[in-house]
Amino acid sequence: MSDHNNSRTRRNIIVLVAAQAFLGAQMPMIFVVGGLAGGMLAGNACFATLPISLIVFGSMTTAPWLSPLMQRKGRRFGFCIGATGGAVGAAIAAYGLYVDSFPLLLLGSYFTGIYMSAQGFYRFAAADSASESFRPKAISYVMAGGLLSAIFGPQLNKLVFDTTFLPVFGGVFLPNPFIGTYLTIIAINLFGMLLFLFLDLPRDDQSTKSSGAEPVVSRSKLELLRSPTVLVAIICAMVSYSLMNLVMTSTPLAVIGCGFTSDNANDIVSSHVLAMFIPSFFTGHLIVRFGVIRIISTGLIILGLAGAFALTGVQLENFYITLVLLGIGWNFAFIGATTLLASAHGVHERGRTQGLNDMMVFGSVTIASLASGGLMNCSGGTPADGWNAVNLAMIPFLLLAGGALYWLKIQSRRQADIIG
Repeated sequence: MSDHNNSRTRRNIIVLVAAQAFLGAQMPMIFVVGGLAGGMLAGNACFATLPISLIVFGSMTTAPWLSPLMQRKGRRFGFCIGATGGAVGAAIAAYGLYVDSFPLLLLGSYFTGIYMSAQGFYRFAAADSASESFRPKAISYVMAGGLLSAIFGPQLNKLVFDTTFLPVFGGVFLPNPFIGTYLTIIAINLFGMLLFLFLDLPRDDQSTKSSGAEPVVSRSKLELLRSPTVLVAIICAMVSYSLMNLVMTSTPLAVIGCGFTSDNANDIVSSHVLAMFIPSFFTGHLIVRFGVIRIISTGLIILGLAGAFALTGVQLENFYITLVLLGIGWNFAFIGATTLLASAHGVHERGRTQGLNDMMVFGSVTIASLASGGLMNCSGGTPADGWNAVNLAMIPFLLLAGGALYWLKIQSRRQADIIG
């Protein structure tokens, strides 16, 4: 890689790490507040996590058009759209809470999904100007930016969570404690958007024109899914992200339902998000050393251990350990799946493949978040029963991802034998 490309890669990684840290702080804030606010307005506990479901549904429906748009207009343009969506969504949700409107809270949550989708592409943007050997590390470093958001987001949420009075424009009284969180998120998006002015990522169509290369025909979505590597990468990303969301969405409800406080819930979510991103400092190095399949497999095993430990009790330490294991398992499996996918398509297929991947990932996460509320609040007679149901639901999906990895390994061996 040339000195120019090295400099560009370093610059982009710094910007993307900062965006992951600052803008990403809104996600742990929303995941703590969303279910609680939904439970307050919905009138039915089974619909408490519906605002979170609308966020991931918004992300699912955004990815198919946002990814190709970024391929045409550039990453900066797409990321600014994401931050705008986050600000608009938080504003609508805050107003919905102010007037006690559950539908408006859901609409605001959908717009927040536009931000969530854009944030998902930070990891792919890190790989755009990186060499093939540095790509796993670039992805991992950007994901590590979430470490700061894990600290900043929940602690900031503690400061604004109980805000009932804003000393602006003569003073505004807030009717409930959740509005302060959403108003803070508006500011996070508006200020965070300025970071993208420093990105240096050319559009893919510009790269193709400048290289003078003949246009290359991209595979259709169906043809991409027929590729074993693409298919297994998507399955592993779907399973790891969905199971993480399934358990994390229920956690604040389970913690408070089992007699602990909202501060306990914030601290547990914070420890979880720390566990999601601290390993990112070395996950890329582990992938380079041991191979992507082994790291994904390790992540799936750790996810299984998280579910098993959750079934041993509902003491505070059980929640902490379960959520820490859940974060580590997600990190290994999801970064591994992202790296595997990035190696399975060309530059000309980037928009279609990444959009397909995130559409399917967040589609499965939408289902998981919907199921989370139902399992947590409508399974058995106690919060402990619901919590156990949530964690037992992990088993079949872990078996699916493990089976897919084993199948890919067999396919790779057969391909090697044919070539040999």
